[in-house]
Amino acid sequence: MRRARHKMTSWPERSGIASALASAVLFGTATPAAKAFLGVISPLVLAGLFYLGSGFVLSLWAVARRVVTKQHEGPRLQGADLGWLGLAAFCGGVAGPVLLFSGLAATPASTSSLLLNLEGVLTALLACLVFGEHLDRRLLAGMAAILAGCVVLGWRGGPVAGAAGIGALAVAGACLAWAIDNNVTRKISGGDAVLVGAVKGAAAGSVTLGLGLASGAAFPGPGVVAAAVLVGVLGYGLSLVLFVRALRDLGAARAAAYFSVAPFTGALLSVSVLGEPVTGALLAGGCLVGLGVWLHLTEDHGHEHEHPEAVHVHWHRHDPHHGHGHGGEDHAHPHHHPLTVHSHPHYPDLHHRHGH
Repeated sequence: MRRARHKMTSWPERSGIASALASAVLFGTATPAAKAFLGVISPLVLAGLFYLGSGFVLSLWAVARRVVTKQHEGPRLQGADLGWLGLAAFCGGVAGPVLLFSGLAATPASTSSLLLNLEGVLTALLACLVFGEHLDRRLLAGMAAILAGCVVLGWRGGPVAGAAGIGALAVAGACLAWAIDNNVTRKISGGDAVLVGAVKGAAAGSVTLGLGLASGAAFPGPGVVAAAVLVGVLGYGLSLVLFVRALRDLGAARAAAYFSVAPFTGALLSVSVLGEPVTGALLAGGCLVGLGVWLHLTEDHGHEHEHPEAVHVHWHRHDPHHGHGHGGEDHAHPHHHPLTVHSHPHYPDLHHRHGH
């Protein structure tokens, strides 16, 4: 058994944080873009094009990488993983987008973008209550601020009724679907992120596009299809790959906290590009959401903990948990972790999913 005490000075700058933030910006940009498409495409067809296009391109990426580099990010999906992947594809690729696009049709894109911060709150709650991730007071305070901001953004005065109120509820439902997706995808985040994204995109896109066409929705022209596929590849496909990598390094609750910057990107574009008004509710809600995100981003969690002996495969670079004898940048191969006890700041990543 190795016992060590060290401070990982690279922890605030680790790749998982960068992946989560980049994923957030890409997805946040896709929200006002989706609003612009809804005038010519039904929600189901739009969701199908977004996901099917991203699944197709990610599949090409996975095949090309395998041919050129002869490697993949981690272990292949096993039989037990397929159930988790199917549930993630349904919640994240069917229920989530359909609810979001339905809500966008009745709610300003700027408001919908900031309401999407509910995804981080619900993800963290599920991660804690169902999947056993640790949440401290700072994270709980941040979630409370985000939730208060979302209430301000969704409030229309009087009872929640009418198109705007129903739209806000639909967006909240999309957040719940994606929260389930995030926690389920965490179960398979040690595998190949590109392959996970490709399978989810292809499965979800096929279902939603098929449902849309079966309901009588018209299929758009080639120019609109190409534009929708491009948005889907960047805002859903590449964003999903980056988010799976963030789940691997940060855990579901923390990855979702960093991802909470996505709605700010969408709200900013909605105001600056779509010309939506800057209202008092938008400013107040944005300030509360911003406070919550700041509380999440400034968390510092560390204590002495034990790593049981393990042999596994995942994408990694050499750090205090991967000191085996060879050089190189990010790579994947089977490797052995001896029983170790040490203390350092950490997130609930693949090596820190212990109880508290």
